[in-house]
Amino acid sequence: MNSLVDMWRRPVSAAGLTATSVILALATPYAADNARRIIEEVQRRTDTMSQQYEGLLQVVDAKGRVADKRWTFERLGSHGRSRSVLRFTSPAEVKGVALLIVDHADRASDQWMWTPAVERDRRIALQDRSTRFFGTDFSFEDLEERDVDQFDYTLIGEDAIGGAPCWKVGATPREAKSSQYTRSVLWIRKDNYAIARTENYVKTAITRRLDYSNLQNVQGIWTARQIDVVDLTRGSRTRLTLDKLQYNATLEDDDFTVQALRRQ
Repeated sequence: MNSLVDMWRRPVSAAGLTATSVILALATPYAADNARRIIEEVQRRTDTMSQQYEGLLQVVDAKGRVADKRWTFERLGSHGRSRSVLRFTSPAEVKGVALLIVDHADRASDQWMWTPAVERDRRIALQDRSTRFFGTDFSFEDLEERDVDQFDYTLIGEDAIGGAPCWKVGATPREAKSSQYTRSVLWIRKDNYAIARTENYVKTAITRRLDYSNLQNVQGIWTARQIDVVDLTRGSRTRLTLDKLQYNATLEDDDFTVQALRRQ
């Protein structure tokens, strides 16, 4: 793997172009296979029966003004077989707003949002997944769980985030994923396979960057307790801090339905 990265870093002369092209053609299946194995290991290490936490969101607009929001998060299952509920607890103008996400391994998630002010739930259409979720810098799609089978992968090279050596893996959504993003680049830490950074692209432009920090081992799972997302098109950012984090708690199926969203 290191020799492949070194090959990318070395300057290529015109005389060596043909030979290098042959080498790259032969290396591509190897790189793709290894990239997928890295992501499979990421998914294996984060596979749990459930997850729950309380989140503080600090939303900073392009002028530097800060707005705090809080939500609770509960998830039953993992990756392409999970259901999650996000529910705002403050401030008062968003309290009770809830989002149900039903993730699938072979296609985009199904999502429904409950807005208590109008006592109405609505399904989030695929074309609306790129919009911001209630004033945060997370889009509706960003709140889904990735599944390894929804993307094709390429090993781009190696880098370091916060001093930690990482693999850089390119991820291109398959047609069934119906993603707003053309591609993503993920930085995967070599020591524990935790995601350190994600950059999401629309065509050639980076639209969102997510940095994962304050990494802690929680019940055997390396978890970022702080996530910073930057919307580069708006110049705004949101910091999510996870409190009271727990895995494999006993949760009820009935709490992950459209009807359950109406509960206060």
